[in-house]
Amino acid sequence: MTSTVSRPLSLLDLARVRQQETIAEGIARSLRLSQTADRLGYSRVWFAEHHNMPHVASSATSLLIQHIAANTERIRVGSGGIMLPNHSPLVIAEQFGTLETLYPGRIDLGLGRAPGTDGATMRALRRDGTEADRFQADIMELSGYLTGHSRIPGVHAYPGYRTDVPLYILGSSLYGAQLAAQLGLPYSFASHFAPQMLEQAAYTYRENFNAQGSLLGPDAKPHFIAAANVIAHDDADTARQQRRKAEDGWIKAMLGRNKDLSDEDVELLRDHPAGQQVLSMLSRTIAGDQKEVVDWLENFADQVAADELILVNLATDEDVQHRTLELLAPEPS
Repeated sequence: MTSTVSRPLSLLDLARVRQQETIAEGIARSLRLSQTADRLGYSRVWFAEHHNMPHVASSATSLLIQHIAANTERIRVGSGGIMLPNHSPLVIAEQFGTLETLYPGRIDLGLGRAPGTDGATMRALRRDGTEADRFQADIMELSGYLTGHSRIPGVHAYPGYRTDVPLYILGSSLYGAQLAAQLGLPYSFASHFAPQMLEQAAYTYRENFNAQGSLLGPDAKPHFIAAANVIAHDDADTARQQRRKAEDGWIKAMLGRNKDLSDEDVELLRDHPAGQQVLSMLSRTIAGDQKEVVDWLENFADQVAADELILVNLATDEDVQHRTLELLAPEPS
């Protein structure tokens, strides 16, 4: 029995490494999930650039994308996203041009403006925070390398030249929506952890979309992707139990830095303003049986006129993660 969600479904995988698990084991788990998504017909799987986080294994994002693409057959693989201020546009064009050369027609390049880390790590990356001011200019330079219209005379990306790797702008504020609209690029909103401005960003993006000035050409059309956290299971109570475990994990991660929070501590924090703030970040979450989740996703997509949904599989147990993908699998084309 397949889902009836009318939009394309994709996945955002944070390549998490669990307690008592090696990084290699965490990456292997992400690969297994990607292979299930590939078999079931999901559109794409994206990985996010983060640094200095012991439980996130996607810091070398382009390398992880290569590993996943090499071990899947059809699904598009990309970044959700590359934090462009951490890199030179030329190097990213070369990396993703290489990926597109190796796996033609299967690579996406989502771009973010945040550093993806803290201040000390940003300095270790040899960045001072001002690089974000060049975000728009860097996107345009990157686009030039990938389309074969370099904005720097005599400088080209090899590989990368005329590979036309598709660009996506990622964001959680109106800035990203406005920039994506101005450049005429697809836009993905991070409502899976920053839902507050989702509706306003969706409206701003569509109202201001500039096809005439699009980096994709005058035939470009807006493409809005909304993110949601999901857990689906044949038994709705199991799904809701998984959601609670995931929420407790978020509270531990967000409020327990440099602390060893007990289960009792987490239970108390759930009702504390700080805990409530963490849980509010996960307000775009649905956990239940197949019908509950499909109906919620369809309504969610309608609310913001999403062209595509990108799902974060919030289940904590691997078997439930795979069952979630099975129950929400897109209709065969």
